[in-house]
Amino acid sequence: MRKTKDIIFNLRTGFNHAGLDEKQMDKNPINQFRNWMNDALQAKASEPNAMTLATIGKNNFPDARIVLLRGFDKNGFTFFTNYKSAKGKELDSKKACLNFFWIELSRQVRITGTVKKATAEASDEYFNSRPRESQIGAWVSAQSTVIVDRNVLDEKFNLLEKEFQNKKVPRPSYWGGYIVNPVRIEFWQGRQNRLHDRVLYSILKNGKWKMDRLSP
Repeated sequence: MRKTKDIIFNLRTGFNHAGLDEKQMDKNPINQFRNWMNDALQAKASEPNAMTLATIGKNNFPDARIVLLRGFDKNGFTFFTNYKSAKGKELDSKKACLNFFWIELSRQVRITGTVKKATAEASDEYFNSRPRESQIGAWVSAQSTVIVDRNVLDEKFNLLEKEFQNKKVPRPSYWGGYIVNPVRIEFWQGRQNRLHDRVLYSILKNGKWKMDRLSP
C-alpha cells in the first residue's frame, strides 16, 4: 500500500474549463462576483457560500477558518459570528481576507478589505431567521474558550431550551454580523498546464475599480 506522503506528492488535477477573458467581465467586481456565485449555484457546488476568513492575531500570526457568506452588495460581504470569539477579537484589527473556492468550476475569488460590524437591525433580522436550535446554540457557546468536555455544552443547551420554552429567543448582544468592504477582489480560473487566468480589481481613490491581468 502506498504511503500517504507519496500519494499527496503525486496528486495532480487537470483544469479543463473555459478561460477568463477580462474583456467579457463586468467592470464592477461585485456584479462579476454575483455572476460567478450564480454559476456556482447552478452547478450545485458544495456549500457555495462557504468562504475562508483569514485574519491576523495580536501575536502577528495569521489565522483562518471557514465561515458562511450571508449577503453581499456594494457595501461588502456579510457573515455572522460571536464577537467574543478568537476571530471576533482578531477582526478588531478592521482588516480581513475572504477566499471562495468552487472546485466544481475550478474557480477562486479572493477578497481583501476593511471590516466593520453590521447594524443591530441586520443582525437581528438574520438571527431571527435561524433555526431555533441554532439561536439557542448562540447562547450556549462561549466560542473559542476551553471547556472540560462535550457535556458542558449539552447540559447548558438543555437548561436554556427549558428557559426559552414558549418564548422568543433573543439575539445575544455578543453575536452579530461583520461586513468586509473590499479594496481588492481577485478572480482565478484554473487552466491547463497551470497557466491559470487571474484578474484583479483594485479600488482607486475616486471609488472606481481598476482591472489588471496577473501572471499565474
